[in-house]
Amino acid sequence: MNNIICIANQKGGVGKTTTAINLSASLAAAEKKTLLIDGDSQGNTTSGMSANSNNAQNGNLYHAMIGKVPLEKVIFSTVLPHLDIIPSNQDLIGIEVEFVHVEEKEKRLLHLLKSMDRNYDFIVIDCPPSLGVMTINALVASDYVIVPLQCEYFAMEGLGYLLNTVKLVKTRLNPHLSLGGILLTMFDSRNSLAHRVSEDVRQHFGNKVFKTVIPRNVRLSESPSHGLPIILYDIKSRGALAYMELAQEIIQRGL
Repeated sequence: MNNIICIANQKGGVGKTTTAINLSASLAAAEKKTLLIDGDSQGNTTSGMSANSNNAQNGNLYHAMIGKVPLEKVIFSTVLPHLDIIPSNQDLIGIEVEFVHVEEKEKRLLHLLKSMDRNYDFIVIDCPPSLGVMTINALVASDYVIVPLQCEYFAMEGLGYLLNTVKLVKTRLNPHLSLGGILLTMFDSRNSLAHRVSEDVRQHFGNKVFKTVIPRNVRLSESPSHGLPIILYDIKSRGALAYMELAQEIIQRGL
């Protein structure tokens, strides 16, 4: 049984890719068989896991989405024993144009995942910073959406719009979709604004906000340039501890 979680927020720079990579790695470290899908044409999840999609001879997510290859063919193993990845690159931009007249285009990823032979405990999808075709596909295919929210001034801006999209997808396309939780990211404990944003969000969304908070952490920012998740780059860093804590919270919540 695959538990499918997409990491979505139409705002960029909120820690979406960082969360997709490090949550997946932490779930894999907890011996949960995990598949990480890079749903963003920027390919940052792919490079952050040293999975060079240009060298992937069988293709990548784009080639599976357009029906050129079966999804199985674009699943690659990573340095972590329990973690596989489906890479992406700029080819994925083509989906927005090529799918204009495609029937049931919102369900393409869902059908691909259903046709997959192998089973994972968790499938984590990194979405692009927009509410385009790829994000809708991810929401339609998922059981839960996790929304990373940076502890900064404009944090709540656009959140209502995203949650409204989630509600529409749930009503029209995927009745199984739930808000898995809001994840506070880039938290600087020395900053009074960060504390205020955190309090506001918790007041407004209650237990929908994860107890775990992801701190601003230099090691966490450095790790993607080394093509490693934080638990392999610096397991003792505050960033690594926070993502391992998040993985445990997700497992305990039964997401």
